[in-house]
Amino acid sequence: MKKYISLLACALLATAAVAQAETVKLHGSTTCQKRIFEPGKEALKKATGIDLELVGNGTGNGLEDLVAGKADASMASEELADAVASMKAATGKDAPADLKPNVITSDVIKVIVNPANPVSKLSKDQLKGLHTGTIDNWKEVGGADQPVIVVTSHAGSATRKVFSKVMMDNAKYVDGAIEVKTTREEIDNVGQLPEAIGAVSMGFINLPGNKEKVKIVETPEISRPLMLITRGEPSAKVKKVLDFFTGEGKKYIKD
Repeated sequence: MKKYISLLACALLATAAVAQAETVKLHGSTTCQKRIFEPGKEALKKATGIDLELVGNGTGNGLEDLVAGKADASMASEELADAVASMKAATGKDAPADLKPNVITSDVIKVIVNPANPVSKLSKDQLKGLHTGTIDNWKEVGGADQPVIVVTSHAGSATRKVFSKVMMDNAKYVDGAIEVKTTREEIDNVGQLPEAIGAVSMGFINLPGNKEKVKIVETPEISRPLMLITRGEPSAKVKKVLDFFTGEGKKYIKD
């Protein structure tokens, strides 16, 4: 009888724990997803009981989901004003005035080329020329006599937006640039094409299996914040997520 009561008590406690578990839906930046939230997801759940539901669909699309009520917060890897512009570019919609940035950490964007490419350093002007098409052969910047193939993320990507703003002065990408949906696709393309160039988060390059595929080129620094955007002040459960990753959960953030 005592054993039965003990088992029943355990079952009731387990049921209560499930009932108390909260889910936080975060949509948006794949950089935030891969660098912050996926690595620390299980530790967050253990510490707070919160289960993260992550959708990596780009900063602009994630912000649209927040505004539409499909997400509790949107993951963004650029300044708030730029994230709003990314939403406009990706969806054609305007953002509300009550958006609040909640910065967790920062990120660095690195320019990558194929390991066979001898080019090791590029200036801002050279990067702009390569990505806009005014420089269309690698020999113009000290490389082999071969055409330049630009690989870039989709229009709603914050990485693309930040790179375009900082290094291209928001000029148009060259016609024929290969546009991919994910950072992994960008790394894979650059790793497979000797003529290719791309720009991705350092956090992605450091993921297992990626560093060997590409070569990092020395360039002027490109940095940006990684954050959660909320409608007004964060809800109680979103605040728990923020408090965790800016506190004890910092150690789970991937460099």
